[in-house]
Amino acid sequence: MRALEDISFELEPGQTLAVIGRTGSGKSTLAQMVARLYDPTDGDVQLDGTSLRDFPLKNLRASIGYVPQDVFLFSDSIRGNIAFGVDDATMAEIEQAAKDADVHENIAAFPEGYETLLGERGVNLSGGQKQRISIARAILKRPRILIFDDCLSAVDTETEANILGNLKRIMEGRTSLIVSHRVSTVRSADLILVLDQGQIVERGTHDELIALDGEYAELHQRQQRGELD
Repeated sequence: MRALEDISFELEPGQTLAVIGRTGSGKSTLAQMVARLYDPTDGDVQLDGTSLRDFPLKNLRASIGYVPQDVFLFSDSIRGNIAFGVDDATMAEIEQAAKDADVHENIAAFPEGYETLLGERGVNLSGGQKQRISIARAILKRPRILIFDDCLSAVDTETEANILGNLKRIMEGRTSLIVSHRVSTVRSADLILVLDQGQIVERGTHDELIALDGEYAELHQRQQRGELD
């Protein structure tokens, strides 16, 4: 059984694409293919008309900021974790990335601040703090394409709104892909794809999909009633 079937879409620079669906719908698989964590067995993923397979992997990785749901942090300082892969990052740039990820105040509250060690001999962070530090790392890269793969699942709705608001400013003229199971995360996107069993069953803006009164509208209603997270 294929994880994805008959998926087709285009996204222009400066636009935000959101992908929503229930668990197992294939939305993370789609994000991972755009990040080229693996290649499709059929079809192609292209950037500016060129197959991702034709880009040197190092160059492609430098152009994409990918934040998974289950983030990985190194046994290093918070500063080192945020600046990973950006050797010339200044402290001001690191702090700004943390502010954009809405985690600066949490970091500043630690006695050692950005020099606080993480890992076995360091502090333990909440799931939401880990996700936001990983988001700050991706933001600092200033990527052409930023992919959030359900990486806001452990933050509250107010923090989520702050991060998404900052994202619009940060990614002006560049492309964002946001994967989530929460309508609140995707509602401001330029285009929303609704996935079910690996297929796009609906597409449109938030208002268009609500008016369609289908799968997306049902998800929205159930989440409004608190039946789903």
